This record gives sequence, C-alpha cells and structure tokens, in this order.
Amino acid sequence: MGEAMKPLYTKEGQTPGQVRPADAATIILLREQAGTPFEIFMMQRHQNQSFMGSAYVFPGGRLEEGDLDPALAARAGGLSGEEARARLQEPELDPGAALGLFFAAVRETFEESGVLLAVRADGSPIDFMDAEVAGRFGRLRADLNQGRTSLKTLAETENLRFRLDRLTPYARWITPEVEGKRFDTRFLLARMPGGQAPVHDQVEMTASLWVSPAAALEEQAAGRIMLVPPTLKTMEELAAHASVDALCAQAGSRDIRPILPQRYQSAQGFGVILPHDPEYTLKAYKQPYRPGEPSRVLMIDGRWRTVCVAPG
Repeated sequence: MGEAMKPLYTKEGQTPGQVRPADAATIILLREQAGTPFEIFMMQRHQNQSFMGSAYVFPGGRLEEGDLDPALAARAGGLSGEEARARLQEPELDPGAALGLFFAAVRETFEESGVLLAVRADGSPIDFMDAEVAGRFGRLRADLNQGRTSLKTLAETENLRFRLDRLTPYARWITPEVEGKRFDTRFLLARMPGGQAPVHDQVEMTASLWVSPAAALEEQAAGRIMLVPPTLKTMEELAAHASVDALCAQAGSRDIRPILPQRYQSAQGFGVILPHDPEYTLKAYKQPYRPGEPSRVLMIDGRWRTVCVAPG
C-alpha cells in the first residue's frame, strides 16, 4: 500500500475515440462479516502495470476468444446467452458474447484470486479444503494464467458447471476516450463461495485484502490505498447498503446504463465528469442530473475525490 500513483486521464495529443474499448468484466466478491455490513475482496495491481498501476481493484479482465467457445455454454449453470444479455441490459449484444462476458469474469477471477465460481456437474461443491484438490486446482490456475490450458479444458477435466446464475450485473464503465488503453467493463456482484480462500496471483497483483466499503473509503482518503475513479465511485455506492442481501436486491432492479466519463480540467483539479453531471456533453451517454450524488471524480492534493456539483 501507499506506492506512487500513476495519473490517469492526462495523456495529450491523442484523437478522441481512436482506441476502441476492449470488452471486459470484473467481479465484486462479497462476504458477510461480523461487525460490518459486508466486506469486499480487493487486490493491488503491480506498480509496473501499464493500466492502473498500484491501484486497488476488483478481480477481472478482458474478454478472450476462449470465453466465447460454444462448448462452454453447456456448462453455464442456470444461465443462457439470451438471459445473460437480458441481465446485462444490452439488447444489441450477441447472446454468445453476453455469456462470454460472464465466463470472462469467472476465468479472470480464478486466475487473479484463485476463487472459482463453479461446482461439480452433479451440483456438489469443490472441496478446496482437501489438500490434493487444492493442489490440483492451484496447478490448473497457473496453467490457465499462463495460457497452457483453457476454461473449457478445465471444466471438462474436472467435470465442472459454472455458477453464472450467481453473478448479478451491477454497472458498466467505459474508459474515457483520451486514454491509450480502453475497456468496456461490466461490473458483476457475487457472494464469496464457501470453502474457498482468495489469494492474489503475485504476478499482476502484489497485495490483497478484505475490506468493508466504509473502511476502503477511509484508506483512500488517508492516502494508504488508491482507488481509481470507477472503483471509488462504486465503493461509495456500495457503502450505502446495510447488507449483502440489500445490495443484491437493489442490484437486481437497477437500471444499468453505460458510464463513459468525460475528461475535465479546472482550477480545482483534473479528472472526469460523469454522465449525470450538469456539464457533461456526450449526448449518447448523458443521464439526468441526480441531486446530492457526486458527479465528478477529481485528483485533488494527490488523491482521487468525488465531488457534487449543482446545476448553474
């Protein structure tokens, strides 16, 4: 924690929209914990990563070709491509691509944290407390991370069914057009499965922790961790919920609209304004003003902070 922050949204000389965002998915892992409403699993990206180096993030990553393998669809427990598209609220998305995003979220979370949202084909849980099973899946995780195997092969080898029905879409963030590396990321909620313990991969991720949303915001405000704008704004939203049940219930009826932040610079600081900000100008993504809700994320005194702005 506390490593030097790499500024975002400050690249000059780029043509807006020149880089098409890559489809991606991330999972917000939730667990009930005594003394707090709930906790979230966070990992710190390696400081040398070209995108969000040193930031604390949720596990996830880009959609890959293997995630679209039709053979995986038969192992998508409780979710079809059409249902995945409906849950993401993206009617223009191909059903296979929608299901692939769910698989990408599961695969990346397993690669980065070791948490696998899957059961045996008969519905029984995987016993990660068994040393032999844990060792075998540890090797499969390393092989998957290094591209020596695929999610389909892993599922066939271990006779798995992925619990995609346990993933609840929450938000969709698109990297601003000024960035040289861009992602169209779907944020999904999932309860931490029993009998598993997340461990960061020690390659892309150098540290990890379970933390309540309120504590994460305190750590961010004190400069002990860095949460980049999408994570910071999301964490503030999560902090408003008293339990995992309340959060998931709200997410199930949530209107998911794509959030494409717009670069912003003023005497107060630099950063981004969000679609519900009074000065947001991208018509395709514009949202109604929401009184009392922060609509800007600015770098002020070396830290990202959310800011409320009223019209006029």
